[in-house]
Amino acid sequence: MITAEKLHALGIGPEWVDPLKETFERFKINSVAQEARFIAQASHESNHFRALEENLNYKAESLMKLWSKRFPTIEEANKYARQPQLIANHIYSNRMGNRDEASGDGWRFRGGGLFQLTGHDNYWHCGQALGLDLVMQPELVRQPRVACLSAGWFWSTHGCNSLAEAGDDLGLTKRINGGTIGLDDRKAQTEHALQVLA
Repeated sequence: MITAEKLHALGIGPEWVDPLKETFERFKINSVAQEARFIAQASHESNHFRALEENLNYKAESLMKLWSKRFPTIEEANKYARQPQLIANHIYSNRMGNRDEASGDGWRFRGGGLFQLTGHDNYWHCGQALGLDLVMQPELVRQPRVACLSAGWFWSTHGCNSLAEAGDDLGLTKRINGGTIGLDDRKAQTEHALQVLA
């Protein structure tokens, strides 16, 4: 059972008690292993439940390193550096159901929620599942209740309960992150969450 005291022990604010309870009930995340791993993964992805939208404030060198195909030269990268809205519209254009750069879809459907839901198609499918119009109101994903529910939707549709139950932190990280970024921190947070929730 999630309580404000348990969340406090995990460095998470009390405003997350109700969103987590609703998410766990709705998506049948109901064992200690599942809840602890959901919280640990969400905590890593969202800086302890504090960052509900993607930080896209990159300098030119970082843009070239992260998206070398989109920013092949320093001149190209300098046009976008430190301009999050322009960066989002450029890197996410013509992908994940987004339209071209001029449409603004990249910014509109930038990473949001506890698991950084990204792209028009994900916002649409998640919204359909939650009974919300996240295409017309994408900002809802950046508010605690829907931020949590969107992560629950992703968790459920990507078979994360079985990975959590098996203790497969590597598989879970790949499923949520697409790679292994922050694996050690995710494992450490998982161990802490297992102790607190047990």
